[in-house]
Amino acid sequence: MEQTFEELFESSQYNQNIKPGQIIEANVINITADHAVLSAGLKSESFVNINQFKDSDGEIEVNIGDTVKVVIEEIEDGEGQTKLSRQKAKNEATWSKLISATETGEIITGLIQNRIKGGFMVLIDDVTAFLPGSLVDVRPVRETQYLEGTVSEFKVVKADKSSNNIVVSRKAALLGDSEENRGEMLSKLNEGDVVEGIIKNLTDYGAFIDLGGLDGLLHITDISWKKIKHPSELLNIAEKIQVKIISIDNEKNRVSLGLKQLEDDPWEDLIKNYEIGMRAACTISNITDYGLFMEIEDGIEGLVHVSEMDWTNNNPNPHKIANVGDQVEVMILGIDKEKRRVSLGIKQCLPNPWTDFANEYKENQKIKGTIKSITDFGIFVELNGGIDGLVHISDVSWENDEDIDLSAYKKSDEIETMILAIDSNKQRISLGIKQLDNDPFQEYLANHPKNSTVTGVITEVDERNALVTLAEKVNGLLNISEVSRDKVEDMRSSFRPNDEIEAKIVGYDKKNRTIKLSIKAKEETEEKEALETYKKDEKENISKTSLGDLLKSKFVKDKD
Repeated sequence: MEQTFEELFESSQYNQNIKPGQIIEANVINITADHAVLSAGLKSESFVNINQFKDSDGEIEVNIGDTVKVVIEEIEDGEGQTKLSRQKAKNEATWSKLISATETGEIITGLIQNRIKGGFMVLIDDVTAFLPGSLVDVRPVRETQYLEGTVSEFKVVKADKSSNNIVVSRKAALLGDSEENRGEMLSKLNEGDVVEGIIKNLTDYGAFIDLGGLDGLLHITDISWKKIKHPSELLNIAEKIQVKIISIDNEKNRVSLGLKQLEDDPWEDLIKNYEIGMRAACTISNITDYGLFMEIEDGIEGLVHVSEMDWTNNNPNPHKIANVGDQVEVMILGIDKEKRRVSLGIKQCLPNPWTDFANEYKENQKIKGTIKSITDFGIFVELNGGIDGLVHISDVSWENDEDIDLSAYKKSDEIETMILAIDSNKQRISLGIKQLDNDPFQEYLANHPKNSTVTGVITEVDERNALVTLAEKVNGLLNISEVSRDKVEDMRSSFRPNDEIEAKIVGYDKKNRTIKLSIKAKEETEEKEALETYKKDEKENISKTSLGDLLKSKFVKDKD
């Protein structure tokens, strides 16, 4: 029967969504002597070797019409055929079961096969696992031939698919996890006891140790005084090991174990032998983006933070300037006994260019350097010793900051500056360019004190203010309220750019470097001075008119 359009479209969409490695379901539509014919709704039927459908006894375990899970190997193998694998699907299911069993403690069944070095091979649903000899039985077994070829129960100790590594324990399955058994074991243990156990599993956070029917946890921080990334660096599964019982939780039936506690704490020697300010030759054990880890003593590391590596570069790239294994002289900067941390420094063992600079140069001294970079807030200048000084934008010119143009300065140019301040502790040097010349604003104020009458040229004018140039780099401001005693509506009606005016200095704005001007005050002063002159002249005229002058004047008048 021909497929409908809807069926063809659905089939097309299905084919687009599948990909090699995917697990799908297929129907068994035929069985021959050599193959099982499967239909998975793909472009073609698939022929899968019949051996993939046989059980351990060699019997075919499927029938026509059954639905089975398979893995897609190839959608088209070059001959238009789809390749499916029943075996890979069974393996995936087995791996899922084994990984789950490591977490849940579920008992699984497997076939003990041939003996190999260190233990046995165990077949679990067509997947091979390793049974260490130490985990075969509760008690050591010398003769193990009777076990070969038998089916037994196991607990999964490890299931790592990436490395195809499966470890099982028959001993753990035999002992079981009964509370009664663990309680009995706990009653025989005491904190501080040194006991022997077998490593049954390694995890990112530690190792599980079989103490003979009772598991204890050896946390990764208790394996070695030296920092390790994974227990496998020092431990192996199935290895016999002596550990110390750190603590026992009877309520939860848990035992915490320690390995490093069997050795002396190297921190005790560190505290005795090292102090802050001492120098030591250490080996780089690890390099990170934020610093270098240095091995001070066996089992003790200290950190050289990036900020403590170089006097002139506070953020170097450790990966570019150091290698693991290099021996470097460091200084002990800090010892935190509680957190068991040691802070180290490399630059402290090198000459300090900031201190050397402070010893060689003084404030108000001229110095030359090279422009290293130019920013919105100033100019960085490289000085002797490879250190940088900053010319803040406010120290570039005597002009207002917003009027300063830094485009005249170029990177790598040599420049002369004046040292304004040196702070070797904070590693800061303040420089100035404008200080090389006298301040024209201050010079003008010295020559033109308050209430002086000055002449200037208007450069800008708006409705309320006029900007007046009094001298080079010296400006005055004339506000509308200072023009006249009469009300002025708009400054632009009386003043134009380039007009010359005469006004009186009535104040200063040192922050904005502006002199306040007043025409009104000038005129008032002039009026006052004229009035005083008039009064003075009138007084002088009155004093010259005596009694004799009056009689003489009257005599001359009567004679006429």
